[in-house]
Amino acid sequence: MARPPSALREHILRSALRLFAESGYKGTSLHDIAQVTGCSKAALLYHFASKDAILTELLTPAGEGLAGLKARLTGLDGEAAAREAVTGFVDLALRFRLEVRVLFQDIPMMTTHPALGAVPAVVELLLTALAGGSTAPPDTVAAHMVLGAVSVTAADDLGVPEEVLRAEMIRGALRTLGRAPDHP
Repeated sequence: MARPPSALREHILRSALRLFAESGYKGTSLHDIAQVTGCSKAALLYHFASKDAILTELLTPAGEGLAGLKARLTGLDGEAAAREAVTGFVDLALRFRLEVRVLFQDIPMMTTHPALGAVPAVVELLLTALAGGSTAPPDTVAAHMVLGAVSVTAADDLGVPEEVLRAEMIRGALRTLGRAPDHP
């Protein structure tokens, strides 16, 4: 039974994301994606002009999420900025787990991808917020540790229920920043 075109498009995106997360963007060909989706390369190219077009569509929601976090952090400082940065970043990292894994596969190429154009500015804002606006070495080191640890933890499949994982990631990040978690 043939899929409606929109269903095939979504199937292509889901399959490509899984393949990119497993083998990396560079390690995945259009042929691989077509084979997994059960369509021809021509059908795949009917829906997406290139492998980069697929990647752009996959990364755009994550880029939009980062832009939204940036907007929420603007104007906050100190404790409020640190807590919003931790919670917002953990939520984004968990929501886009496979995309984060794709980013880690090919870091230099991915962080400069147009769909994630806000990454450098958001990373700087996140680091400032995580450090509570402080430039003291202990605060900046802790901020960098949280940024990296949240990304790596979200990208890994730990087999922990999502709500438990989120709560523990936030608790651990706040502890790393020297801030007491809201709940014991």
